[in-house]
Parts: sequence; structure tokens; C-alpha cells
Amino acid sequence: MKLLLEHDGVNPNKLDRNGRTPFHLAACNGHGGVVEMLLGRDDVNPDRSDKYGQTPLSWAACRGHEEVVKIILGRDNISPDKLDVFGRTPLLWAAYNGHEGVVKILLGRGDVNSDKPDKDDRTPIWWATKNGHAGVMVLLQPPTSTTHSAT
Repeated sequence: MKLLLEHDGVNPNKLDRNGRTPFHLAACNGHGGVVEMLLGRDDVNPDRSDKYGQTPLSWAACRGHEEVVKIILGRDNISPDKLDVFGRTPLLWAAYNGHEGVVKILLGRGDVNSDKPDKDDRTPIWWATKNGHAGVMVLLQPPTSTTHSAT
């Protein structure tokens, strides 16, 4: 990868028919070293959407690649709550697929809405429940009140 990027004729932003760049593919497939290498370039947009509105972060979250999610979220120019064409966020994709570690990472940020619905008004906890991901359901539940009344 490093050798390829050093060649003048290589375009790291070349789009495939789905509007995905090599950065999308590296994130989607969990290649943390390649993700870091591409992020080291000024000409790579880490928040670029493909033709379905999915960003590299969405793909990494959907596939459960915790290391890549952390690397991407380390950038200032990332929108971690960005919607794709289905109205789904990276958190929703992680919840849909039961990736507890990714859900924890995303919930640890202050700029991710844990209850943001998709275009069909289905929230991350809805998808986690439908798909039987009990651990994710627990993470997404709002905290309960622990106050007790004296009788």
C-alpha cells in the first residue's frame, strides 16, 4: 500500500461504481494499518459518503471493527451521527448487527444520539431487540431511577 501511494499515477480517492474509495474498503474490512496510512494523507476525506450515504465509519461500525472505529473517531472532521440513505447512523448499524464493543465506543461520545430513528422510525434499540442482541439492548436502555420512597 505504501509503495502504491508513493506513485504519482495512483489516486487514493478513486471511486468504484458504488461511490466507495479505498478508504471505505479499508474501514469496511477492518484494516487498521491501511486506515491509518490513508488518514495520514491530506487528500483523503474520512467522512465521504458512498452512493448509499454510508461513510467509512458506518462500514466499520456495521462490520464490528472496533479498532478502525476508534481510529476514525480520532479525527476532528468526522460526523459520527451521519445518516445514510436509509436514515441509519453508524450506531444503528452496530446495534443492528450486535456489535457491543462498537456500540460502547459510539455511546462514549457526546455527539451520538442513541435513540435516533431510521426512515422507518426504528431506533437502535428496536433493531437490537428484533435481532436478539441482548447485550446491545442493555447498553442502549436509558438509566433507571434508583430513588426509593420511604414508607
